[in-house]
Amino acid sequence: MLLVTTWFAALGMAATVAQAADPMRGQQLYEARCIACHSLDENGPGPRHRGVYGCMAGTQAGYDYSPALRRSALLWNVANLDLWLADPTALVPGNKMVVRLANDPQDRADLIAYLKTATENPRECQTPNRSGR
Repeated sequence: MLLVTTWFAALGMAATVAQAADPMRGQQLYEARCIACHSLDENGPGPRHRGVYGCMAGTQAGYDYSPALRRSALLWNVANLDLWLADPTALVPGNKMVVRLANDPQDRADLIAYLKTATENPRECQTPNRSGR
């Protein structure tokens, strides 16, 4: 009985973290940790992020993505962004982003919530339902 209770408690805590994602805090984290290489609207050392949620990785026009990321077939959804923010090199070996910016699950959830709000008007990218760039 204790094992079952512990299992349900763990599920509840995981759901609470996911439900408690704060896009405002995510924006603060983005500005503190990501802005050196990324922007919402302009490519820099890293690609722009506006509209990235729901896109296939490495498909937004105008940025020279690594061959590894272009071949990855990843869809930028909650699960894949969570893995990427935790350790981009483990998720896609050979990609250009080697910095781990969010070890804390809550930080990742908040950053992802912010990126989702920045996708209200997505830029052109390849989605699972659209084959072009």
